[in-house]
Amino acid sequence: MFGADVVSDWRENSPIIWRGEYQGKKYEDKGVILGINPGRLLQYSHYSPMSGKPDAPENHHTVTMELSEQGPATILTLSQDNNPTEETREFTAKNWQGMLEAVKKLLEE
Repeated sequence: MFGADVVSDWRENSPIIWRGEYQGKKYEDKGVILGINPGRLLQYSHYSPMSGKPDAPENHHTVTMELSEQGPATILTLSQDNNPTEETREFTAKNWQGMLEAVKKLLEE
């Protein structure tokens, strides 16, 4: 996530923390690993103080990443819920697109 340092023991129900800098501002986001199946699934909650909203369950996202095989290709499916406005959804989609392009480039090298 934007070059953040990620801290977790990668076990279900364990915390996950992202520390980094975005547009010149340091941040520390947090969440909980909700589901994990190495090589197949990662699902976690996510809260960012940069949202300006209180740290309450209704202000957390659930992010799900799933890998599946499609012939010789591997497909990464990503979803994120709880985007309160269309503007927020579009902003989030743009950010994920950039990160997914970076992952693709890394894997193709």
